[in-house]
Amino acid sequence: MADRIPDGGRDFAGYRGRPPAIRWPGGARLALSVVVNVEEGAELSLGMGDEANEFVYEAVERVEGVRDLCMESHYEYGTRAGWPRIRALLKRHGVAATLNANGRALALSPWIAAEAVTDGHEVSAHGWRWERHVYMDEATERAAIARTVAAIEAAAGTPPVGWHTRSATSPNTRRLLVEQGGFLYDSNAYNDDLPYLVEGRPGQAHVVLPYAFDTNDMRFSNGGGFVFGDDFARYCIDAFERLYAEGADEPRMMSVGLHLRIIGRPARIGGLERFLAHAASKPGIWFARRDAIAHAWRAGLGLPAWTPQAPLSEFRP
Repeated sequence: MADRIPDGGRDFAGYRGRPPAIRWPGGARLALSVVVNVEEGAELSLGMGDEANEFVYEAVERVEGVRDLCMESHYEYGTRAGWPRIRALLKRHGVAATLNANGRALALSPWIAAEAVTDGHEVSAHGWRWERHVYMDEATERAAIARTVAAIEAAAGTPPVGWHTRSATSPNTRRLLVEQGGFLYDSNAYNDDLPYLVEGRPGQAHVVLPYAFDTNDMRFSNGGGFVFGDDFARYCIDAFERLYAEGADEPRMMSVGLHLRIIGRPARIGGLERFLAHAASKPGIWFARRDAIAHAWRAGLGLPAWTPQAPLSEFRP
């Protein structure tokens, strides 16, 4: 008998082409999740007391040991000019979106959360700083989660129920979110076009809403493949059309990732406008906040309504 290959707890099967027979609210064929990442002010910056400068922006350049005013200015563009453009466009097309926000970003620009809530958007958690959690010890990560929740609640008026770590999580991230008790879902996966459940607390399964790096304006970054606004529109429309067709027979979800400082540029915002106009022209499209998708998935599976629970361990900023 061949040696057993360790799978590391990974799930390669998913639904195996037989997803649950769930219909989205109103009989929609496709749940379209627009995610607006708010990271400006949460990027690493010596000027803000961090250990280093962020070096991923329009140009990839490391400035070490001294403050990088170029990088800081680039990120400031997102809140100053990008957000007003994106906000107006979402409002024009009646899109309910999820703001995936860093806690420190909203502590510095709380009006963005207030405006988003006024417009009917969800404010979800993207960590305290714009950083990976993969190397964090448990105590550091627990404090980062608590600090993020406190900052978002202060800016938005309610605590976040969703979480998405920048890139790699730690092995503890999902367990800590469940322990914290206030998270309905996380988006720390890229492995499906549908939500799925993982073990949470007894009787309270945890929802995973996979995210996507391809239908994402981050591909305007160096080497990402997008140059013109129409590159973004064409790629997202192609993904939309495929998922929309499949949605006639089975549930489908599409995630579109945006960043204030990227798609908010004048030469790129038209690509988002063309995509949203195309999607809005089709019948059976549900522009959905991610918390609404998670609630709908639970309901479709016959699970009881989700409510926050008390923490199982201490979470202090």
